[in-house]
Amino acid sequence: MVADGLDSLHDEMMERLDNVIFMVEDRPEDGSDVLGVYEGFSLAERDVYGYGEQPDRIVLFRENLLAHCADQEELVREIRVTLVHEIAHFYGLTEERIHELGWG
Repeated sequence: MVADGLDSLHDEMMERLDNVIFMVEDRPEDGSDVLGVYEGFSLAERDVYGYGEQPDRIVLFRENLLAHCADQEELVREIRVTLVHEIAHFYGLTEERIHELGWG
């Protein structure tokens, strides 16, 4: 479902993703109810970023997504929304800006 969600995104959103891996984990270590997280250096922070850096990670949390969604249709939609939200963090957008744009 995550791969399908990535395939559904616009090429423009995906074209500048560099050194990013997508993962699915059961739940966050801190026990929170977040659906996903971006871990790494956004494009705005990459002035010294280069060869040999560990990949950034976008992690979706399976159990939280399942608990948040009533059915498979909603789950597919929420996976896509979560991917867009976390990719927006990669591009350096703040939570406030993401919500202003209606992406989260």
